[in-house]
Amino acid sequence: MSVTAGPTSAEPTQNHAVLRPHAEIAFASELAALAAQDDRPRPPNWKLSPWAVATYLLGGELPDGSVISPKYVGPRRIVEVAVSTLATDRALLLLGVPGTAKTWVSEHLAAAVSGDSTLLVQGTAGTPEEAIRYGWNYAQLLSQGPSRAALVPSPVLRAMAEGMTARVEELTRIPADVQDSLITILSEKTLPVPELGQEVQAVRGFNVIATANDRDRGVNELSSALRRRFNTVVLPLPASAEAEVEIVARRVEQIGRSLDLPPLPDGITEIRRVVTVFRELRDGITADGRTKVKSPSGTLSTAEVISVVTGGLALAAHFGDGVLRPADVAAGILGAVVRDPASDRGVWQEYLEAVVREREGWTDFYRACREASA
Repeated sequence: MSVTAGPTSAEPTQNHAVLRPHAEIAFASELAALAAQDDRPRPPNWKLSPWAVATYLLGGELPDGSVISPKYVGPRRIVEVAVSTLATDRALLLLGVPGTAKTWVSEHLAAAVSGDSTLLVQGTAGTPEEAIRYGWNYAQLLSQGPSRAALVPSPVLRAMAEGMTARVEELTRIPADVQDSLITILSEKTLPVPELGQEVQAVRGFNVIATANDRDRGVNELSSALRRRFNTVVLPLPASAEAEVEIVARRVEQIGRSLDLPPLPDGITEIRRVVTVFRELRDGITADGRTKVKSPSGTLSTAEVISVVTGGLALAAHFGDGVLRPADVAAGILGAVVRDPASDRGVWQEYLEAVVREREGWTDFYRACREASA
């Protein structure tokens, strides 16, 4: 049985007003450069070889001098294991705390492997089984009965039929009975359509990348049967402050360009300061290991650092002199740290007085945070 649902691969758009182009559009030149230089074996229906996919994610320089920007800053082995998994018949589960770039890595993997990152199922508590299997065009169903024309394929079904990569975001937020509709797909590579007395068999190249937040344990935990169908790769938080600063600076620059914000002159000082604050509160101890601090209820992830700095850049651009200063990031930090006013405000005030106030060179930052907290 074949499934047809119009174009299945993302087509380059000439609309420059798009706020966030898909990875295969935003990095089309890099993908094309890799494809041109890639002479290694490619699995069936892959746009690039596993080596080229890993290079696309981790960055590097090609023999012709083309520079590939890193999309993920972290252990190389993690990326290699993830890419190798997709080259087998095992599905890939990216697991980690919020803000560890699970969705970002998932999107770029799909873009590099299949040239299309849009075959996406967004997991929520209300995700129905049809989002993973298939649905029906009820007007045609009522007038003509069950038929191929009336079938509405899910992103997963489309990926099966065309040998592409499907993505399932926030898998543990999907109800358990809906999750388990993946079991037959992942184990048998087949999706029965009993209404038509037919089945869809996966074309070579098909695979699934799922993401899950390991703080969501107990929400809708995966059954052991489903978990066995995945190879789990845990994405860690950045290992060092400098690695996190690098990630934040790169993403803020990318986001700033998409929002037409001015370049960030000498902003690395404030980025490093925000990263330090978040890491210390997250770890419960200062960077020098001398002072223990209480941790707030929030995750204080790298993604939240990026949000705080981007917001500060907008403030500096529109209401300041374009230079990122402590006053531009103070309110954002307060909003990220104090999620539960009853408990987090005391944690933040204690950290300000015990750590920030005493830190050399942080006087302006301390004053700005005090004003924002008033």
